[in-house]
Amino acid sequence: MSAHCFRIGIDPADIDFMGHVNNAAYLKWVQAAVVSHWEKLAPAEAVAKHLWVALKHEITYRKPAFLDDEVIAQVVLEKVHGARAFYETLIKRGEEVLAEVKSSWCCLDATTLRPSRIAHDIAAHFNR
Repeated sequence: MSAHCFRIGIDPADIDFMGHVNNAAYLKWVQAAVVSHWEKLAPAEAVAKHLWVALKHEITYRKPAFLDDEVIAQVVLEKVHGARAFYETLIKRGEEVLAEVKSSWCCLDATTLRPSRIAHDIAAHFNR
């Protein structure tokens, strides 16, 4: 499956006492990148009816990011199973990998806030 690239803006509030991006900011970036991927590929009707919540993140930090860096998140959906989706996200500065993130997400019905299976016709949008 092809990667979805999401441009990341580093905010001064993301910088910690050591002068680089705080590790917690990476979670915010992954959340924004995965939701952007969903909004780009899913039909508008499906986007309106579903929400995504993170179940698990496994992050490997490789190199620090700094305030003026140009950073992108490269998102790849590995698989969809029932109400769950499994993503790999690389946080990159140019060709340098700053962090690798494996995450799992649960799709919720936007009205009931209960887990909602991804319909096969919707999941097909992600395999293009």
